[in-house]
Amino acid sequence: MRPLRHGNPIYSAFDRYAAKIESQLNAGQFYHGVLAWMLAVLPIVAVTVLVYYLLEAVSPILAWAWSIAILYLTMGFRQFSHYFREIAHALRETDIGTAREYLARWRGAPADELTHGEVARVSIELALAGSHRYVFGPIAAFIIFGAAGAVLYRLGAILADAWGARKDPEAGEFGIFARRFFYFYDWVPARVTAASFAVVGNFEDAVYCWRTQARAWDGASQGILLASGGGALGVRLGSALHQSGSVQLRPELGLGDDADVDYMQSAIGLIWRALVLWMFLVFVVTVAHALG
Repeated sequence: MRPLRHGNPIYSAFDRYAAKIESQLNAGQFYHGVLAWMLAVLPIVAVTVLVYYLLEAVSPILAWAWSIAILYLTMGFRQFSHYFREIAHALRETDIGTAREYLARWRGAPADELTHGEVARVSIELALAGSHRYVFGPIAAFIIFGAAGAVLYRLGAILADAWGARKDPEAGEFGIFARRFFYFYDWVPARVTAASFAVVGNFEDAVYCWRTQARAWDGASQGILLASGGGALGVRLGSALHQSGSVQLRPELGLGDDADVDYMQSAIGLIWRALVLWMFLVFVVTVAHALG
């Protein structure tokens, strides 16, 4: 109910806070990045833990409510579902121009030359990756480390994108720690998400694509997610894209048919089935823990 929208005040405030820290500490050195990351993340994580234990001392119900509030703030269906829905609607109406416009906003790169199938294919890729980044990843961190783990996941993801993805010479080695930390912190959650795609989809093809195709993708975790998701759906992802006046060659992921708007709907179904599976497993673990 009422998921946080893209660009909501809470995330925007942290973006400004992180930008302020970077402006003060970024001298292009690795240890500057470590110090900036610690100043940006650890105080918020510490407050999350402190409030939890203070509330638990008063009432376990209050601590539980705090944990639920934190999980709500760290998840974000609307971070990717709005764009996906609008693109799918535009493609069904054969309005390729509008679909390209929404996709360009979503991915932060021009999409004027993409064909109908390429728009659908890239949208499915972004949806699978986004479902992990904004739904399954925070849940996995929450299950393992509690509310503080979910906060650490979300802030780590934001800084990995803001600092770790920078390629400009001025950034130097500043963003290396943010990128490496999130890679290792996300190692288990990404693989659990990929496994859940396999369980609720075509298991055999998903595992085959995971084992044979994921290594070729730029970014190990995302390669695993897309390979497993493509195999589970029975759709081909990756492959060439028409962009910047040329053809951008990419490894092929998944098996089966070419992507189209119908497979976009199938991708949403896969994500929801995986979420139901996760909720069932969380329920079973919770009951088992309660029963001792």
